[in-house]
Amino acid sequence: MEPATMGPGAPGNGVRPATAPRAVLGSGVSLHASDIGVLVVYFVFVIGVGVWSSVRASRGTIGGYFLAGRSMSWWPIGASLMSSNVGSGLFIGLAGTGAAGGLAVGGFEWNVRKQAWRLLRDDGGLNPPAYPLPGFSATWLLLALGWIFVPVYIAAGVVTMPQYLKKRFGGQRIQVYMSVLSLILYIFTKISTDIFSGALFVQMALGWNLYLSTVVLLVVTAVYTIAGGLTAVIYTDALQTVIMVGGALVLMFLGFQEVGWYPGLEQRYRQAIPNATVPNTTCHLPRADAFHMLRDPVNGDIPWPGLIFGLTVLATWCWCTDQVIVQRSLSAKNLSHAKGGSVLGGYLKILPMFFIVMPGMISRALYPDEVGCVDPDVCQRICGARVGCSNIAYPKLVIALMPVGLRGLMIAVILAALMSSLTSIFNSSSTLFAIDVWQRLRRKATEQELMVVGRVFVVFLVVVSILWIPIIQSSNSGQLFDYIQSVTSYLAPPITALFLMAIFCKRVTEPGAFWGLMSGLVVGLLRMILEFSYPVPACGEVDRRPAVLKDLHYLYFALLLCGLTAVVIVAVSLCTAPIPEEKLARLTWWTRHHPQPELEKEVPEGAPGTPEMPSGVRPAGGEAAECCSQAQERQAGPCRRCGRLLGAWLCGLPGHPEPALSPEDAAARSQALTSIAEEPLWRSVCDVQAILLLAINVFLWGYFA
Repeated sequence: MEPATMGPGAPGNGVRPATAPRAVLGSGVSLHASDIGVLVVYFVFVIGVGVWSSVRASRGTIGGYFLAGRSMSWWPIGASLMSSNVGSGLFIGLAGTGAAGGLAVGGFEWNVRKQAWRLLRDDGGLNPPAYPLPGFSATWLLLALGWIFVPVYIAAGVVTMPQYLKKRFGGQRIQVYMSVLSLILYIFTKISTDIFSGALFVQMALGWNLYLSTVVLLVVTAVYTIAGGLTAVIYTDALQTVIMVGGALVLMFLGFQEVGWYPGLEQRYRQAIPNATVPNTTCHLPRADAFHMLRDPVNGDIPWPGLIFGLTVLATWCWCTDQVIVQRSLSAKNLSHAKGGSVLGGYLKILPMFFIVMPGMISRALYPDEVGCVDPDVCQRICGARVGCSNIAYPKLVIALMPVGLRGLMIAVILAALMSSLTSIFNSSSTLFAIDVWQRLRRKATEQELMVVGRVFVVFLVVVSILWIPIIQSSNSGQLFDYIQSVTSYLAPPITALFLMAIFCKRVTEPGAFWGLMSGLVVGLLRMILEFSYPVPACGEVDRRPAVLKDLHYLYFALLLCGLTAVVIVAVSLCTAPIPEEKLARLTWWTRHHPQPELEKEVPEGAPGTPEMPSGVRPAGGEAAECCSQAQERQAGPCRRCGRLLGAWLCGLPGHPEPALSPEDAAARSQALTSIAEEPLWRSVCDVQAILLLAINVFLWGYFA
């Protein structure tokens, strides 16, 4: 889908596989020995941290594998929140959109999650980004996660978001819908985006073999994800965050030095006009409001009411209800550590404006004929995409400015972004499949079986990722990915409305929640179909789209869709019998401190408030099965025995049977895992840090507004 180029921010808003990358960056890029050395050191560190964390991880229980034993401290959680969000697509997409339209997209970064894909094809604002961008600010929503949403999730004792909805409303259809929808979105949007943008960088900047490099990266990430679970993912994410932030800041300083720091960027960006232009258009001119974040509410490419309110709807889905993000906070050893992780993540999410968006603008200022091209024939020759080449902004800057040695560092930065994002998706997807799908298919599945199934599903995702590569190479128009990536932005508002109503409104019932979701889905899909049917006109073409596309900004649409879903949820709920108060204990904001409900056998499966099997409780017969398998193992030969031991280690299967917990011990453990009590000192420290973070965020908004 070609982005609208009615304004200067349009060039290159669609990520396209570079069919001629060497035309952009020269006749091949050769890595110096020091660059290769940096890459070798990077992989050694990543593999080392992955192996170390896999060995020390508690990998034999649901809580141990999927929630890191709920033992994580605040600093790896905060770093993982950052790196899980900042994938390779964000470096390519955010820098490209900054090159095309200026600073306003940084408000997205301060408000939501990586929308990198559609950011690259944003047409002046009327079409949504692929992943929701941060609402009123990633900072604000991260604090909402730690202070509002996570306390409810912990008190409810859940591992996944669909599992919470099942407990809250009862029944199965909402849980099944959310589980299947999340897995589809992860496989067909998040994985495809990261693989595509990572492949784009590898092709354009290095000329490496796409198959070999991608397969190697996937295998490395899969090994420690399978072996170590969330513990390995979070600790490697922390390392990747240090590499990403450090390397990106180096490139930022080199870029600012080249253009004359911020005053020089303002001057040179406004003059960044390509030599080849389209007659009788203004597509080649940089936006007059490029250095302002708050733009006209009617004619702006990113209107300020949409940026503040509409984007908050998308950001809430991303930061407060998405399994990839929430799972990290649920791994905290207590609520104070979860809050501390949110604060650190909020500080880190301030940085992409400076080390991704502004370098994208610097790239256009330095290379206007390439990064800012608008003539379709010229753009086709430069980067293989007729709609523009702003997607080469970051790779171009890396290759042109980074000296020998540091170039290898920046390649490590992009690889770190790709790997951290993929590991997060792999781990969260396997959690959803094992807990919400496999347990639905096999109700008597043992905990060990769930561990094995989760790991096997990671292998399946790796295979799917590899199968994406030929599709990426063949879709030179990029249109397939535009269609795929638009899905998320139209499905997120109903989910946001559902979770907000579930947490804050006790009167909401299962029929209301379900039909609200369905109504939001239908309306969102209608808009999406219209968007696919009426492509955005290219520069100089007449805009013949219907008014609902042309005049209703997608951020405004997101806000309206969220409101519509909430109205349907409330209306249907008021027509149905309310859920009894005792069934809502610890499942809403107002009841999060209520005593835990007793484990009642007579409560039917799927009723609101039904307790799940506590992590670590082993079903009857588990020990007998293990003893039998150990007897068979003793009869096997030494080679076969070693193979079984290696397989058991990878799958997290204990070498010796663990004693089953008594009902009293299980109850005590469940109470500890669902406690949201905090020490007064650390609660106060978190509150003060949150206020300080908000003050910094408000200052930055005011300065760049």
